[in-house]
Amino acid sequence: MNSRIYILILLFAATFTTYAQDTHKDVHNVTIGVPEVALLDLESSKDKNIEFNIQAPTEAGSAVKITNMNYDMWINYSSIVGSKNASRSVNVQITDGKVADGLQLYIYAWGDAKGGSGQMGSSSKYLMKLSGTEAISIITGIGSAYTGNGPNKGHRVLYYLTKSSDKDYYSKLNSDQSETLTITYTLTDD
Repeated sequence: MNSRIYILILLFAATFTTYAQDTHKDVHNVTIGVPEVALLDLESSKDKNIEFNIQAPTEAGSAVKITNMNYDMWINYSSIVGSKNASRSVNVQITDGKVADGLQLYIYAWGDAKGGSGQMGSSSKYLMKLSGTEAISIITGIGSAYTGNGPNKGHRVLYYLTKSSDKDYYSKLNSDQSETLTITYTLTDD
């Protein structure tokens, strides 16, 4: 009888251990959310507001000095695009005000200053005339990237004010046309 009890206890224990054990593996889900990011900022080591003052001559019979340049502005951006083939551009346009008659305002963006990482955009190789009627793309091909934040990060911008290409530009200059322009930058999907 002892051996029967012993065998029953062993069978009972074996049955209990079989039902008490988990399977050899288990799973659960981990969700990773990557946000779409499209941020743009203008930075300057000086003031973001640029002032061009045309220099009056000091001698009768001389012309005003028109050519002015400013390259203190920097474009910073952070971008995460939705797919590998997606890209963005930085467009710029005069959204308020008008360049005075007889003058033209040009813009140029240098290549990335190497302060960030990712698929940086490419800038135009030429000066581009700013317009109030249509936006121009000064940086194209931005993928998932960030430039770094602040002056000396991202793309340096040159503003260049000069006489218009009209041969009668000087006769069109008018001191009543002194005006503040609003220049708007937009990070857009291509």
